[in-house]
Amino acid sequence: MWCPFSALAGQPATGFAQPRLSISRLLKKAGNDAQTGNFAGSGRSDRRIHDKGACDDARYRYPKDHLFSYVSTESRIPPNHPLRALLVLVDEALAALSADFAAAYAKIGRPSIAPEKLVRAALLQVFYSIRSERLLMEQIDYNLLFRWFVGLSVDEPVWVPTVFTHNRERLLEADIVRKLFAEVFAQADRQGLTSSEHFSVDGTLIDAWASMKSFTRKDGPPPPSGPGRNGAVDFRGETRRNDTHESRTDPDCRLYRKGSGQAAKLCYMGHLLMENRNGFIVDTTVTPPTGQAEREMAVAFAAGLSGNRRRTFGADKGYDSADCVAALQALNVTPHVAQNDTNRRSAVDARTTRHPGYAISLRIRKLIETRFGWMKDIGGLRKTRLRGTDFVDNQLRLAATAFNLLHLANLLRAAPA
Repeated sequence: MWCPFSALAGQPATGFAQPRLSISRLLKKAGNDAQTGNFAGSGRSDRRIHDKGACDDARYRYPKDHLFSYVSTESRIPPNHPLRALLVLVDEALAALSADFAAAYAKIGRPSIAPEKLVRAALLQVFYSIRSERLLMEQIDYNLLFRWFVGLSVDEPVWVPTVFTHNRERLLEADIVRKLFAEVFAQADRQGLTSSEHFSVDGTLIDAWASMKSFTRKDGPPPPSGPGRNGAVDFRGETRRNDTHESRTDPDCRLYRKGSGQAAKLCYMGHLLMENRNGFIVDTTVTPPTGQAEREMAVAFAAGLSGNRRRTFGADKGYDSADCVAALQALNVTPHVAQNDTNRRSAVDARTTRHPGYAISLRIRKLIETRFGWMKDIGGLRKTRLRGTDFVDNQLRLAATAFNLLHLANLLRAAPA
């Protein structure tokens, strides 16, 4: 006769003459067997737990946390890690800005993010090409290296991404990034690594965080879109210009074509001024993209340099215009501009090109392209994630600050003791 508990008890079901266990003892035995993975009647252990290659028991896979930890994040970072040299330079620059931090933050109200930690976190986002503040907060939460660099202990909670972005806007209002950029460049200048006479200038396009569908007429409703959340819009046959259209997503960006045969896109124009001794970035700015923006900013950079000594500016053919050359010469700057003599006369004559320094400036000028390349590939400036000229300008200057820090640390490491 079949017994309903015979299989669980491991007893053969041959009849009532066999000894039988009570229900309470059977259930107790079944619970013990389930904990050990041995089930009577099966003749083997549970493969789901004990087979080769399977997970071990949860007690061994997840050991209990200790109440106290005696290991600091400082001891976890290798002595030769590149971030150690960068942290020394960052802390030195932040110490010089302590008075600016105190003026930017109120003494009353709820405690906010410490500005030093906020700046270090923003620099980490550039160094490691982290695409968003939400992902940055996630990585700071579980990455001991990031916690150590920012200045958070293992037990301190990480900030909410929205709070982080609001505090970053407060730094923009206090012009902290510009002052940090100037302080980092001053560190390189005190080391004798910069030049005050020879410079290079160039500009590049930065894609705006806006789609072509958002570029609609200023004086009318947007064109109807197709079905769906992201429906298609037909702009065929419509002439779109910056004086009659603007982006509803980012009104500060402009529609611009880099050259003939290339597609027009919504973008900003970033400008850099680089010194020629070691290639440190001296100044940055962001403007709407126009055909004259690069030449106008070259004159503005020259006017912003202190002192009246003679200087040189290396630049590409786009700066070879009579107005730009004359304006630079009026500011006591020799324009080492590449000659554009294709079907026209160059504004740079033999009085400039005959000197050996002209060829040297044109050769070193190409270094500025590598600075743009680093900030686009590593610093996240190929397509900005912010909207508005002020925010994009702040992002460009922060990326330039990160590049100068990294460049300075590498030069100091390679310098003889």
